[in-house]
Amino acid sequence: MGAEDSFTDKISLELEKNSNVSYDCKHVGMLSIKTANKSVEDALKMPDPVDLYYGLFNEGEVACLFADSNAGKSIFAVQMADYISRRRRVLYVDCELSEKQFQLRYTSKEIGFRYVFSDNFYRAEIDPEHIGIQNYEVSIIKDIESAALETDSKIVIIDNLTYLCNSSEKGDVAGLFMMKLIALKKKLFLTLLIISHTPKRNLSNPITQNDLAGSKKLYNFFDNVFAIGQSAKDKRIKFVKQVKVRASEYVYDSDNVIIYEITNEGGYVHFIHKGYGKESEHLRERSEEDDLQNHSNIMTLHKDGKSVREIADLVNMSKTSVHRIISQEKRKAECSRDDSVPSEDVGQVGQVGQSYSLFVEPDQEESFIFDLENSDEL
Repeated sequence: MGAEDSFTDKISLELEKNSNVSYDCKHVGMLSIKTANKSVEDALKMPDPVDLYYGLFNEGEVACLFADSNAGKSIFAVQMADYISRRRRVLYVDCELSEKQFQLRYTSKEIGFRYVFSDNFYRAEIDPEHIGIQNYEVSIIKDIESAALETDSKIVIIDNLTYLCNSSEKGDVAGLFMMKLIALKKKLFLTLLIISHTPKRNLSNPITQNDLAGSKKLYNFFDNVFAIGQSAKDKRIKFVKQVKVRASEYVYDSDNVIIYEITNEGGYVHFIHKGYGKESEHLRERSEEDDLQNHSNIMTLHKDGKSVREIADLVNMSKTSVHRIISQEKRKAECSRDDSVPSEDVGQVGQVGQSYSLFVEPDQEESFIFDLENSDEL
């Protein structure tokens, strides 16, 4: 067999392999089915996700950045877009600032300075004269798709979620909206970063997934979630913390947050990296008022029928602590009721005022809590 015949056979073999690829994937309605081995084999042929911004944001993700008002989330998002645009085209959908407000943030009249962005950085804002009241959410997604195609941008940053999904607190609406965004991502092979906010939060508590505004279903749809926190020790200091990670390494947790300071050097408002630290170093010391509010929140969730495990997740505490607080609050309520019982009824067997039925011996309580901590039923 000659070299030409050998080459022809190799080409035929490769064509045969490629022709069999479609048969390895079965389609059932919206589902495509492969063996797990085939999924791994096909994925190995794809490039690994590219780190777009210091381990916080990766190519191919639907990510979320959230923060409280005036924490600088738009400033940080523009800074990310500016950095990425030095290598890739970026479309920044700005629903927060007008064109003039954006210009003022990145110029300085005093020194006659104007910050120069890369020509790969495209900014879009909503034109009030072209806002459609009907099917707004469907229309805005279509317009973002058209803008991404027009600018040939594969990375889209949307600031912010509230302007795109007016009913983000409703689970079914939020879920459907996120499914549309994910469909757009897959259709155009986009990377999406959605900016969101958090309701006013207690600076004594660490940042958790529960601080993300809107329905809890939103969190489940994101591949990657990170947040900006305000230091309780110094208003100039911010910290960035990873809250959820799927594809990359979980690096910036509560023991290793990124420390920044917002500055306006020469008309360019941006975050300056100051190092790393523990989130606890930037939380406000808990007060008696904070503890009372926390206890109240736990009891409200308990009355709503939430389990100890669910409450612990929502308030970012251990099951042991949650159970102890519930027990304490119940005892207080029982003691209050006992105080209203006439003295001659107190201590009678079978009566409401029977004191020994209200308390658990300390060692018994600790034993119960130990069992609770290791139980998977709650």
